[in-house]
Amino acid sequence: MAEPDSEAVADAPLYLRVAAALREDLARRRISPGSRLPSERSLSQRYRVNRQTVRSALQLLRDEGLVVTDRRGTFAADEADSEPAAPALTARRPTFPGGPRAAEALVRASLTWEPAPTPLAPRLLLTPGEPTLVHRHTVLGPHGTALQRAVSWFSRPALAEIPQLSRYRRGRDCRQQPDLRLLYHWMHQAGLRITHRESVGVPPGPATTTAGGAARLLVHRVVSDQHGHALEITDIDFSAQSAAWTYEFSA
Repeated sequence: MAEPDSEAVADAPLYLRVAAALREDLARRRISPGSRLPSERSLSQRYRVNRQTVRSALQLLRDEGLVVTDRRGTFAADEADSEPAAPALTARRPTFPGGPRAAEALVRASLTWEPAPTPLAPRLLLTPGEPTLVHRHTVLGPHGTALQRAVSWFSRPALAEIPQLSRYRRGRDCRQQPDLRLLYHWMHQAGLRITHRESVGVPPGPATTTAGGAARLLVHRVVSDQHGHALEITDIDFSAQSAAWTYEFSA
């Protein structure tokens, strides 16, 4: 199976590995825009996976706007597929943790297992001092300057319901540079209907600007499931002059 040479992808679920291989074929124009992809049966034989795995991979590529499906089959998206007149075809799920620009930039990320801050513990359905999975993510500028920092705490329901997170329990598989960009897709795959609530403000006190004079902004995000339980709480701190905080929503 052709796929990016990264430990994170190698450990990913099969449907993500199939999606990565097809994404590379699309990016390198081995599948040209507008052309029809092989059938589900052919893809399942090529990658030695079942058809449900292929369907999940194609659904992810549809969510990313890379392919479109109609009664004739699945086709590589072309320019016509991204016209503003058809927003339903191009709607994408949000990208964790800081939107598509952060996902495409140079980043440093890590996972640890540690207690959440005391005020957050009840919202995450944790007892005070109880450890949970914590994701730290820094977006770097061209010269290595930190443009955006994000810290995310995951709740007990998130670790119980999302298989891709549960494998990190108790730090057993916490590794440097974890790839959690597809977190919200994983939530969808787990049958969770999620709501996002963000608050944007400035930090209290004198440290409201960076050393270069740019304004600092803080984003506080709470992602909850259909029962109102918090799944993830994230704080993002960024420079408004040198980094744009972009976040996409799906209907």
